[in-house]
Amino acid sequence: MNEFITLDFIDLGWSLGIIGIAVVLSSWQRLGLEGQLIFAAARSLLQLLVVGYIIAIIFALNNPIAVLGILGVMVTVAAIVARNRIGKKTKGMLPIIWGSLFVSSALSLSYIIILIVRPVTWYSPQYLIPLAGMVLGNAMNGASLAGERLASLISHNRLEVETYLCLGATPKQAIAAYRQEAIRISLIPTLNQMLVVGIVSLPGMFTGQVLAGVDPVDAASYQILILFAIALTNLLAALLVAEGVYRRFFNQNAQLTLP
Repeated sequence: MNEFITLDFIDLGWSLGIIGIAVVLSSWQRLGLEGQLIFAAARSLLQLLVVGYIIAIIFALNNPIAVLGILGVMVTVAAIVARNRIGKKTKGMLPIIWGSLFVSSALSLSYIIILIVRPVTWYSPQYLIPLAGMVLGNAMNGASLAGERLASLISHNRLEVETYLCLGATPKQAIAAYRQEAIRISLIPTLNQMLVVGIVSLPGMFTGQVLAGVDPVDAASYQILILFAIALTNLLAALLVAEGVYRRFFNQNAQLTLP
């Protein structure tokens, strides 16, 4: 395989030209996206550089406390973002989402680390942090989609839910169809990605490993592993978040209480 070509700060400067072209096109077409593009580019540049230096330090430390610390920060940030997408009106959602993301990601990552990858140390940052980042990022999207859709369906179908309750249904039975729809919708992006991977798109992990000089077959094996892990984690996160969301809409007397 060819030697990996590293990018220096000059190369990063040239990469800003890509965003510059997008800004010019936006201005030319009067789309009004110039400010958003510049802000998003600056933020992503800063965030990735800072994270790169932090992870480099954690790699050098190779300490389980440091690794678990950054994983805890990642789960917390993902939970806050998912909560904001679902809506702040529903009280007490942050602990539910945090727990859902933690449990679903921990189960998938434990399976991968213990049974498949089997690094020398279970906390090996070379494996645990990248895998956790990919799994958590997708689980965050799945959880927010499931939670937002379920909250919206319950709110917009109040009379139907209350009718079921009056007929003797439990809260879980009254919203069962909405729960199933919300979970299915949360899995659509993941399923679509799995259906076209390798044909229409080449995912980031596969592309990154190939650029780094890894054998394409080995890169494909890792990408298959992460895709399957993402599917399981998303489903678990959506199930747990949906369970937590619907419970926030009913009181102890099984009465519907919209936030």
